[in-house]
Amino acid sequence: MIEALLSRVSNVRATGQGKWAARCPAHDDKSPSLAIKETPDGTVLLHCFAGCSVHEITSAVGIELSDLFPKTESGKPQRKPWSAADVLRAVQHEALTIGVIAGTMRKGSLSSEDDERLGLAISRVLSAAQVAV
Repeated sequence: MIEALLSRVSNVRATGQGKWAARCPAHDDKSPSLAIKETPDGTVLLHCFAGCSVHEITSAVGIELSDLFPKTESGKPQRKPWSAADVLRAVQHEALTIGVIAGTMRKGSLSSEDDERLGLAISRVLSAAQVAV
């Protein structure tokens, strides 16, 4: 799958073994802001430093989210559960976000953008709790 993805993005350059940088196809990218990594099990990880979601990126190149995961013998994507360490790292980031926004709230009014991000952070923390169970 990695070859198909790399052929659908522009300005691809290798940044290490199993790692690439490219222009993000989900926004008007002037310089490479998309990080691509293939894990040892064949899972493809995507991160846009401009903030595009994985869904926006896969839609822009015409693939499904399931295409980023290795296939089982039945041809279905193999999805592994999140490790506890991954869940804790995500929760740590969201907790920090909530703390920063709470500090902003104490100083005055909250922008609609910050209010939306606070809602997203809370939702992600609650989702992480379900994943970790």
